[in-house]
Amino acid sequence: MKLKNLIACLFLGYAATSCIQDEALSSEAAIDACSGSDDIIMTDITIDTEALKGNIDVYVNKGADLTKQPLKFTLSNGSTINPVQSAYDFTRPIVFTVTSENEKVKVPYTVDFIKKDLPTFFHFESAQLSANKKYQLLFEGNKTDQQYLKWASGNPGFDLTGMGSTPSDYPTVQENNGKVGKAIKLETRNTGSFGAVANMHIAAGNLFVGTFDVANALKEPLKATKFGFPFYHKPLSLKGYYKYKAGSTFTVKGKPVSDRKDKCDIYAVFYETDNNLKMLNGANSLNHPNIISIARIADQEEPSDWKLFDLTFTSPQSGQQIVIDEDKLKSGKYNLAIVFSSSIDGAYFEGAVGSTLYVDEVELKYE
Repeated sequence: MKLKNLIACLFLGYAATSCIQDEALSSEAAIDACSGSDDIIMTDITIDTEALKGNIDVYVNKGADLTKQPLKFTLSNGSTINPVQSAYDFTRPIVFTVTSENEKVKVPYTVDFIKKDLPTFFHFESAQLSANKKYQLLFEGNKTDQQYLKWASGNPGFDLTGMGSTPSDYPTVQENNGKVGKAIKLETRNTGSFGAVANMHIAAGNLFVGTFDVANALKEPLKATKFGFPFYHKPLSLKGYYKYKAGSTFTVKGKPVSDRKDKCDIYAVFYETDNNLKMLNGANSLNHPNIISIARIADQEEPSDWKLFDLTFTSPQSGQQIVIDEDKLKSGKYNLAIVFSSSIDGAYFEGAVGSTLYVDEVELKYE
């Protein structure tokens, strides 16, 4: 009897171990990040969870050789990817298949390399829904154009709050009644109970040249906004039209502050990249020593009709001449960022719910 009990226990123990081992094998098949040559400016990874497929746009300097590009992937735990080569020909998109550790899930990712050259006219006429169909993504031009821009915003961070039932509930949306055609509408929103717990009570509407790192949105929110792409010219001014209305109640840490009123913000920053600085972020976009010149709105008003802004790039050091290295300029070592926000201190979660900024027909002048 004792022997039978022992055998039964051993069998049950083996079965339990077997189940644990099976459960330990991950069913996740995802690309978390990718990296490659110095030509790469940024990578934008999106996944359609319903269709189980992903897309990766890799933006590179306009002089990059797409026929021989190395690319390394950071994958979910235990998953594998195919094909695997030392270098790839990305003159056309390539489909990579990620297989989960338990080999039950296979997700195709289409990787597209895009030579990046910033457009200099911004009309805000093109938008589409995000992969999860919850919020809007705005574009200038097409991927096949020499000049192309996929605008970034904090919408993916706001999505974490669960406060957006429709795309129009999000802080950054396209507006039909623009100065010409369509425009952008940026509105500071309440982040609800989720934001209260995270001590992030508001979300300013924003739109910027760069990328939003949603993985950092809660941990280091100032570093989640990454500003700038290479620009091969000397910027002179940023010109366009805006309307603005401040919200009624300014808050700090969710508490009303009676002696403060919200303001919008519109600015552009031209800066040098190096081994230590690839992109500016919300913590240093206006004060980093690598900044060459800044164009920023001052004395913001609350025009109900479209009002012209015309901002000149000047050195951050008063009276100092702007000095640009022509060789670095040609090789893409300088970045340009353009930023619009419905609350000037929204990055610190200070502002007024309901503050609304409209922007349209923006032109970046250069020499």
